[in-house]
Amino acid sequence: MSDLERERRRATWSAMSKGSAAQIRPLSTPGPGFVPEPNRDVGTNGPESHARALVREDIRAVYVISVAAELAGVHPQTLRIYERKGLVDPSRTGGGSRRYSPADIERVRHIGHLTAAGLNLEGVRRVLEFEAQLEQLRIELDRVRAEAAEAVERTHRQYRRDLVPLRQVSLVQRDAPRRSC
Repeated sequence: MSDLERERRRATWSAMSKGSAAQIRPLSTPGPGFVPEPNRDVGTNGPESHARALVREDIRAVYVISVAAELAGVHPQTLRIYERKGLVDPSRTGGGSRRYSPADIERVRHIGHLTAAGLNLEGVRRVLEFEAQLEQLRIELDRVRAEAAEAVERTHRQYRRDLVPLRQVSLVQRDAPRRSC
């Protein structure tokens, strides 16, 4: 990639961050009690699809390839390449047309940032895999921490039941009478 093309990409990403396309909300944690509904519109690209399913408004894949490309700031052919390389998994209509969700578009932007930083597509794929693994490990760590905290709390409750308070008795030692010899 030439320096001119890198500079053009940086300018595109910079302009996008200021434009209306940047209004798409990045992935965040859903509110309490949220359970994602199964939806055929969500891609099935391993752990990444689980992260995409966490945000209800990102579930609907509504953008055709030309609109998605414009929102992401890339050429439609770039989206096709990303799909062929397994970096993006858009849903498909009954007729086979691609439909992109806001999460897909955010992912394409992230891929663009990584490639602008100098990574090739294989490097991007690995980074995305590592990020997905990291997210899964964070979820696992949170679960294990919660289990450990509960085990500690159970143990403390058990101690409180097993301990019996005793009335303390003061022992006063009296001086023994002295014997004279």
